[in-house]
Formats: sequence, C-alpha cells, structure tokens
Amino acid sequence: MGFIIDMIPHLVLAALLAILIRTVSRQRPVITRNGRPLRKPPGTLLLIGNGFKFLQPRWQLFSWFNKCQQQFGYETVALTVPTLPPGVLVHDPKVLNFIFKNEGLFAKGAFVKKRTWDLFGDGIINADGDLWKLQRKAGAAFLTPANLRVLTDVALPQYLGEAVSELTAKADGKTIVDLQHIFHEITSKIMGKMAYNMEMHADEDFTKSFDFASGGIAERFQNPFWQLTERFTGSKLRKSIATVKDYGQHIVSRAVTDRSFSNPDLKSSKLDQISGSLIQSLLNSIPDHATVANAALTYLSAGRDTTAQALTWAFYLLLRHPTYLTKIREELTHFLAQDLPSDLENPLPINPTLLTPSSAPYTLAVFYETIRLYPPIPFEIRQCKAPPGTTTTLPDGTVLPHGAVLVWCLFALQRSKLTWGEDADRFRPERFLVEVDGPGDGRKRISFQLGKTTGEFPVFYGGSRTCLGRRMAEAVAVQVIAVLAWLFEFEEVDKSRERISGSSLTLPMEGGLPVRVKRCGKS
Repeated sequence: MGFIIDMIPHLVLAALLAILIRTVSRQRPVITRNGRPLRKPPGTLLLIGNGFKFLQPRWQLFSWFNKCQQQFGYETVALTVPTLPPGVLVHDPKVLNFIFKNEGLFAKGAFVKKRTWDLFGDGIINADGDLWKLQRKAGAAFLTPANLRVLTDVALPQYLGEAVSELTAKADGKTIVDLQHIFHEITSKIMGKMAYNMEMHADEDFTKSFDFASGGIAERFQNPFWQLTERFTGSKLRKSIATVKDYGQHIVSRAVTDRSFSNPDLKSSKLDQISGSLIQSLLNSIPDHATVANAALTYLSAGRDTTAQALTWAFYLLLRHPTYLTKIREELTHFLAQDLPSDLENPLPINPTLLTPSSAPYTLAVFYETIRLYPPIPFEIRQCKAPPGTTTTLPDGTVLPHGAVLVWCLFALQRSKLTWGEDADRFRPERFLVEVDGPGDGRKRISFQLGKTTGEFPVFYGGSRTCLGRRMAEAVAVQVIAVLAWLFEFEEVDKSRERISGSSLTLPMEGGLPVRVKRCGKS
C-alpha cells in the first residue's frame, strides 16, 4: 500500500492544502509555554506546517522524529498539520509520566478513534470507562500466574518444538527461511489455543487481511486526506477490514459453541484445561457479542503481532552483532547440566522450562535492548480531554487547549542521549544488567535491571493502561531467543540491506527476515 504522496501529484496536494489552510488556520489556537509559542520542528513550512513531513514514508518519518529529539532534547515542541487539531511533540519523560498518571485527561479521543474504529470498534484499544475496565479485567483473568506457567511449561515448548523441527528440516545452509514468519507462527498458535481454543496460523487469509488493514489504518495518521483518498483507493482496505471483522465474529461464535458442549472431564492436559480462557472471560464480562469480537481482535493483535515482531528485530540485531549471540550461548551452557521436570514430554534437545526471565538475565537484556531500539508500538497519540474553554498545563509549563493532540515517537525517544547516554544509538544489552552478590557463595552474578522510569522506557505504556502482556512477552522471548540461538546458525540473506518497518500500527519488518539455516552442532 503506497502513501498519498505516491498517488497524487505534489501540485494537487499543495492546492488542497492551501484551500484547507484558509479555513482552518484562522481558528487554530496557539499552544504556549510561559506565555510564548512553542518552538517548531525542523522543516516546518509556512501555512503547510509539518503536513508534508507526515506524508513521507513511515521510516523517514521516524527519522525526522529522531532529528527532532536530537535537536530539542526534552523540550516539547509544536506540531502543525492542516485540518488537524493543534498538537505537540513530547520528548520529556516527566511529561510522559504525567500523561500516564492522568489517563482521564489524556485519552485516545476522537482523533484516534475516528481512524481506528472500523477495525477495532470498542475493543480495549478504543474503550474508555466501564467498558475498558471490563475488558482489562478479562485480560487479567487470562494472564494469571497459573496460565503463564502453562504457557512456559507446556504450550510454548510444544509450539517452539514444532518450529525447531521445521527449521531443522531446512537447515541445509541453502534453503531460505523467513524468521518473521516462523515467529508469527509460534505466537499465532499460542494465542489461538490459549486465548481462543482455536487453531491459528501465520499464513491464513485472516492474518494477511489483518496485516493489510493495520497498514491502511496506520497511514490514516499520516494522511490528513484519508477520507477523501480512500474513496478512490480504499477498496482493498475495506475488503480486508470486512474479512477481519468476520473472523472476529467467528471467534465469538466458536467460543459460544464451546460453552454449550464443553466437558471439563475430557480436558486431560493442563493446556486443554485453560484453552479459550480469554474469550470465555470476555463472554462472561460483556453481554454484547460485537464488543466481545472487537476485544478479541485487539487482544489477538497485542499478543501475537508485537511479540513476533520483537523477536524478528532481536535476531536481526544479533545477526548484525554476533558477539552477543556468543554471550547468549555462554549463558545457556549453565543450564545444560540440569534436568528439571516438565509438564510435557520435552520435544526439544534442551529443556526450555529452565529458561525463564530470572534464570536467563542476559537473554532477557537482549530482548529489552531490542524493544528499546525497535519498540513494537513505535509511536503513540493522545488527545487532551480538558473541558471546552479550559486548558491543561503539562509539568514543563506547556499549556494545552481542549482537543490538543499529543504525539510521542518511541522509536526516537529510546535513542535519546539524555536518557540513555552517548551510546544511545548502539545495540548494547549490558545497559540492562548489574552485578549482584551470589546466593551465599560469595561470587558475583549478573542480574537484569531496567533502571528507568516508565516515562524513560514507555514501551509497555504506563499508568492504568500498562501492558498486561509484559510477562508473557518476556517468557516467550527468553525461551525462543535462547533455544534458537543454541541450536542454529543463521545467515542473513542480504547483509547490505538496512531492514525497515512496513506500514502498520505495530512494527513488522518489511519483507520479513530471510535467512539461511544451519545446525550449530550442539544438542
């Protein structure tokens, strides 16, 4: 899917902008700090503001956001896009902490909901108030410690074992394998079975339609004329959204059938006993099945896509920095002499249940350093909900009118030298590790330590909307990264190419991560 700038000549865009500017600019309030207008980002144009910046391809937009944080540090600056409410670009961790703690003042708002509603409806990504609380409660009921234990001890070893078998069959050093597809298959199977009691795969029509729809929805945030252009170019997007919505209804109807015919006595394994627990919890909490379908689709995207994409970027970075692959393997050596019991006949040559976030701190640090540089949700947008005619003042003194849009780009913020030091652009997992005293033996050992506030590391958001799936993502990441790093050698097909994100609400790697595979010779 291309951007509007690729579809309409620049002169036509400029003419449209000029017409709209005349009707909008006179009424646009000026956002101030200490009585003075905020400074403007580089490349801001007269009348057009930052409009053309938002029309450029996504990766270039992220680079522009990064230039802004390099130039302005923690300073909040003005964003101006014709036809849109006045906005600010946030860089200060203290301001982000303030936003997280005041969810009622800074909600998704009409700006976000208008663009995402036909895909997610009143799912948790768009929900507010009591409806949000019900969906949040259902998600918490699914991600209990007991269910996470089944994930790490049963479901993940099973589906990871299937991925290992597939990679082993193709480990001839010649066959090209897309690692992103491998990871999506693992997470699709996990979410399908555990959350919805369904068999799900990465290459289904639903998945392809959802990926396309997510890209189309993401482009709406960059294209101020999306309602106009989609009349001419939105046919495939509308069909994709319809396919996704139909699948959401299928999830619900399947779950209703399960309720009618379920027999707990026939569920012998722990995985069978908890399968479908998320959708059943949603049905227990929400009477309207359309809302349940919307919630199910939102949770599916959050639990499947973000983790798989993070794993893809992790191996991309490890392949570009092989020293850290060696360090992961050194960490794993400690576990091979151990033999702890598992709830599943282990399908892998090593026991994956040994690999936990607490027992594999270096591997966990690799995951966190990956999502620092390549956050699964690369930018966030909120809208000031102060009553009309009133203002809200941020901790840095910025005064926001009703309806003002707040934007922060995590891709840029996580590269701030003010927050992360002079090596902020460098892949260095050790920044998340500290030395601590060993358990009674006097030896030093390394331990994972985030060491940052939520505003400094907002990858899992913050406040009441903190990501429920954080522990699940950590558990999946540690097992998958460690096991595949131990068993296989991967060779990137095109090492000269910088990998970038495709168009999406999340951060998929455009074109996947094609590699050639060989066995490491370890077992």
